[in-house]
Amino acid sequence: MGKDILLKERALRLVEQLRQRIVDPGLCTRHRRRSVDFSRECRLTFPILVLLLLQKSLKSLQIRLHELVGQLGGSEKSLSAGAVTHARAKLCASVFEELNQQVLLPLVYGPEHQPLVQRWRGHRLLGVDSSVLRLARNAAIGEAFGWNPSDVHRPPEAFPMGRMSVVYDLLNELALSAQLRSSKTGEEQLACEQLGSLERGDVVITDRGYCGYAWLAAVQAAGGHFVTRCSRNSFAVAQSLFAADRAGVSVTAKLIPSKNAKAECRQRGWPLAIMVRFITVRLSSGQLEVLVTSLIDGATYPTKEFEALYWRRWGQETYFGRLKARLDLEHCSGLTVEAIRQDFAATVLLSNLESVVIGPAAEQLSTRTTERKQPVKINRAVSMHALKSRLIELLASNVPAEEVLAELTEWFQDNPVGIRHHRKVERREFSAARSYHYQRYIRKIVF
Repeated sequence: MGKDILLKERALRLVEQLRQRIVDPGLCTRHRRRSVDFSRECRLTFPILVLLLLQKSLKSLQIRLHELVGQLGGSEKSLSAGAVTHARAKLCASVFEELNQQVLLPLVYGPEHQPLVQRWRGHRLLGVDSSVLRLARNAAIGEAFGWNPSDVHRPPEAFPMGRMSVVYDLLNELALSAQLRSSKTGEEQLACEQLGSLERGDVVITDRGYCGYAWLAAVQAAGGHFVTRCSRNSFAVAQSLFAADRAGVSVTAKLIPSKNAKAECRQRGWPLAIMVRFITVRLSSGQLEVLVTSLIDGATYPTKEFEALYWRRWGQETYFGRLKARLDLEHCSGLTVEAIRQDFAATVLLSNLESVVIGPAAEQLSTRTTERKQPVKINRAVSMHALKSRLIELLASNVPAEEVLAELTEWFQDNPVGIRHHRKVERREFSAARSYHYQRYIRKIVF
């Protein structure tokens, strides 16, 4: 059986399970704020509200409601923006987390679908990173997430700023864990709280912000491996390798924690000594970087592979780009703390759903273009827009899921983008004028 057929079966099974779970009365019971919420017969039911928020539309709310009622076959005057505001106040954001953690991820990583899970040398490659989000200016939101100055060169104004931390499967493009907390929360602290999403043998790739002994010990205690980029003032071995400025060097060393880190490790049951391997790589710019890893066996994990391995971390940066640019995550659809959490959790689930649903189209496109000098891949702006436009029909209609998925698979393959290997884009210094021009005239978002 072809891989595209297996991917199609996985996507269909996911859609069917989501259809069943969304209308399950137990889901409503677990994620409503009060026992009396969603108990009355009304047009805006719990399942419809969940799908409306999951769609994360950037259109005017009333226009979106007109479209929704049309899709449901009712009168366009039967829903109002005020009704949505009152209804979403009864809903907990945890509903989207359950659909992600108890439906989507168990299905994708379940035993029957293991052959479809992409791995590197038998390991899942996980990125861990955080990014800040500018949130709607509101006193309650600022109290929950913290305030930041908007611009040091202007009169002091403040706006709420949150920090999202994500454990991301780099090869399968799925968020395994996503947290939205105050921007004042340390990214390493947040990441340690998310290590429960690891499986034994996972390889966690992180940037210089996660280079402390405590983080390395936490990953190892969770059963994972780490590949972390070192800063120039980190471990003594790393400092000496930076000073030598030689690429392709591999050095094994034993790390022990500092006095402060040792107390934390004892308290948490983390190891008090770690055998690691330091590896130097030369970037195309000529800059030397030092990586520290728990993958010590040089025969199984050759030194020459680590430059390409660490480059995989860029997939998490593009993921954050999709959330914040294409899906405009910072465009808040409500002015309450719970609305912010709903938007965040729904966007993460929607992105994961898209990664699974585009699987058959991506495989078909890859097979058709293998002979091309420049291969192509799915245009994620096209696929996300197609999914959002058909989401209600896909998850809440009598139309067979296979029929909707077949049409979406054709849409996903429209206007593919080329994969340009070894492309290098020079980084330019920040320019406020250039940034404004991009945000105002160039950036395209998915409505």
